[in-house]
Amino acid sequence: MQHIKRWITALILAPLLLWILIKGSLVAVAALVSMVAVFAIREYLRIIFGNTEAPVSNTIKIISYSASVLLVVGACFQSLHILVLILSLNLMALGIFVLSRFAVDQTIFNSISKQVLGIVYIPVPLCLLIFIRQMQGGTFWIIWLLIVVFANDTGAFYTGTFFGKRPLAPKISPKKTIEGSLGGVSASIIAGFIFCQIFFNDLSLSFQILPAAIMLAISGQIGDLFESAMKRASGIKDSGSILPGHGGMLDRIDGLLPAIPVLYAYLVFVL
Repeated sequence: MQHIKRWITALILAPLLLWILIKGSLVAVAALVSMVAVFAIREYLRIIFGNTEAPVSNTIKIISYSASVLLVVGACFQSLHILVLILSLNLMALGIFVLSRFAVDQTIFNSISKQVLGIVYIPVPLCLLIFIRQMQGGTFWIIWLLIVVFANDTGAFYTGTFFGKRPLAPKISPKKTIEGSLGGVSASIIAGFIFCQIFFNDLSLSFQILPAAIMLAISGQIGDLFESAMKRASGIKDSGSILPGHGGMLDRIDGLLPAIPVLYAYLVFVL
């Protein structure tokens, strides 16, 4: 039943996502990315503070949500300087927060470090989608990225289910196997080649992008395991329940987050 819910949710959301990416303006795409960033950082804070006695501060939440949205908005201007400024303002706001709380809570720096990790982990990679969107053929590169990451997840799941024997990271995610990992990489390579050819009709480009597909698959699996490690440390099964069959927003994009910078770097420095 959970598996059926997963596919139904994907089939409902995929057309809407494609419509926004293809037909929507940059503002619409930025609004979508901002929404994803806010939901994901909200779930991250719940996970990362889940194994502490004190709940996450509302001030930390507000700073985190604001920084997430501002980073995406700043990316619309295609300026790394603006992103650095926003990150600096985030640190400044955290500094003021520390000064106001240190007298009564000298462990406040633990909270600060977790917030900084969350900003680097979630909205910073997501805002690079806006940079990719403004490149030549950027819309199709984002769709290609989503397809490759999805193929990695699907290939790893089914290969691991039917052929998995050797555990990949038993202390983090006991169900993941080496066979599943290899199946995911293979699925990413095949999907990356086919859809690059469909989108760009360039055989040379389709071969040139294969190393990127491999790196995206590997980085996606690392991202999946990283989130699994966080949840296991906090004793949480799913990051949320906003997406039936998938869990939370962070559960859905955990493999995408480390893959986005890889594709961005590949497009800028290799192609």
